[in-house]
Amino acid sequence: MNKIIIKQGRRLAGALLCLAMLIGLLPLNVRAAEAVSASTAPDITVTVDGAVWIFFSVSGAQVHPIIYNGTVYLPLRAVGELTGKNLNWDQDTLTYNLTGIRTAAEVTGTLDQNPVQQAIQMQLCPEFTIAMDGAVCTFADNQGNLLCPAFYDGATYLPMMAVGQLLGKTAVWDEETRTASFVSADGIVVVDADKFAQKPDSVQPESGVYIGEEKAKSIALGHAGLTAGQVHFFKSRLDYDDGRWEYEIEFYTDAYQEYDYDIDAITGAILKFDQDAERWTVPVQNQNTDKGQIGMEKAKSIALSRAGVSENQARFTKAKLDYDDGRWEYELEFVNGMLEYEFTIDAYSGVVLDYEAESVYN
Repeated sequence: MNKIIIKQGRRLAGALLCLAMLIGLLPLNVRAAEAVSASTAPDITVTVDGAVWIFFSVSGAQVHPIIYNGTVYLPLRAVGELTGKNLNWDQDTLTYNLTGIRTAAEVTGTLDQNPVQQAIQMQLCPEFTIAMDGAVCTFADNQGNLLCPAFYDGATYLPMMAVGQLLGKTAVWDEETRTASFVSADGIVVVDADKFAQKPDSVQPESGVYIGEEKAKSIALGHAGLTAGQVHFFKSRLDYDDGRWEYEIEFYTDAYQEYDYDIDAITGAILKFDQDAERWTVPVQNQNTDKGQIGMEKAKSIALSRAGVSENQARFTKAKLDYDDGRWEYELEFVNGMLEYEFTIDAYSGVVLDYEAESVYN
């Protein structure tokens, strides 16, 4: 009985495939592709530089991402919209070419009011070629395995890492929020973001998921002793630096204090931070010298207190009185564990003018 059902299923699939080819839904020769089991994934959110991106077919129906073998697949046509290029199909060479300046309007449509995950059959199409302005693109994961296009329901799909390469952005998967993100970076960064639990080679753990931007902000605010309502964020992004993924968080207060943080994207450890009032347009006040300078020991005490480090936990490597930009300042540097701290403190008022810390392994 099971064998008869399987045969009927194959015959039905074959008949549907032939029908699709006759009405022009499939490019020719896709019949030679490998059919695989996959599933639609309406629970996955796709963002590009923080903005949520929703996909629609030419007919206006919402198109959901697809998951196959632990990899997120996204429609190739959407890449044309994101890059501002036309998507052309060459039947003779089985090539999709992203080229020129897109003149068609962005496709809009109707949201799926009852999205559900569905098991599907799609075709892997290694014979398809993807080109950008005529230059052939090839895609591979970190293990060197080639990533090829796939075809389903009249549309060609690409693995998210391949989409990131075409966009010139870094592809990042967040398992906790089920978010596929594409973030701007300097140049094209090839990242194996397709396998959910895999991360690029680095000093970070071999497995684990990114903590997320909101968690990174919370860690930075907690360290600074501030709340979200007390600050204004002007930078918050995921970046790849020195073999490690990290969140770069920057914010400032109404009192003109600027805070910069680099936070490990997996462990949440603070790798570097900086508190600085000098970037903002704060007028330099003449120092009140009536009460004299606070002294080196007081300056050290202020620095240690601000860092939350006790005296017996710190090893000072620099402590000097300096005259800079019309004021007397104490310049202090000390090490505590894996972090190296640097402070600049007003020699008369004791105000912390500049404050930063960095991992000694950076």
